[in-house]
Amino acid sequence: IVGIVYASCIAIVQNDLKTLVAYSSIAHVGLMCAVIFSRTEQGLQGVLIQMFNHGINIIGMWVMVDIIERKLHTTKISELGGISKHAGNMAIAFVIICLSNIALPLTNGFIGEFLMFTGLYHYNGWMMFFAGLAVILGAVYILNMLQKVIFGNSNNLTQNITDLAIGEWITVIVIIGLIIFVGVYPEPMLQGISGITALFVH
Repeated sequence: IVGIVYASCIAIVQNDLKTLVAYSSIAHVGLMCAVIFSRTEQGLQGVLIQMFNHGINIIGMWVMVDIIERKLHTTKISELGGISKHAGNMAIAFVIICLSNIALPLTNGFIGEFLMFTGLYHYNGWMMFFAGLAVILGAVYILNMLQKVIFGNSNNLTQNITDLAIGEWITVIVIIGLIIFVGVYPEPMLQGISGITALFVH
């Protein structure tokens, strides 16, 4: 739990997209580890779902960062801004993926985190409280990054950015499709893992 809060605080002060995504991943994996040790059925269900979801979300984040780096040759947050004014489709895709990373309802991250925090609460309410700080801190660094990179004022570098190419679009649509599908209809995954988690708990 200390690692969750620590990694989130480090992510807040980062000026590089790659480093921010890396520390964000550490915080998410830390939460999964904490919930595994709680050994609650709901928590373990959330962990199994979230391992799958984290793979989708973190790949989506890396894909978007890679696209930005290839187009602008930088990942420095301070050098970016106003991308939405010149590459609307890229901005929409990046916002959706980022919102799934902070577990917005109707995205895939929500159901996993809800179950994990429920399981952690049943184990220890105080631990759930301190681990829950990661949700607030995650929203801080993700929304702050979006404000600076996607919105805000464009500059001499970002005003020449081009929107998503066909190949990039296909990759992004697959990722966003999984984010929305699992977020809206998680029942098949829940049914598939219920038997597995019962074995570990009982």
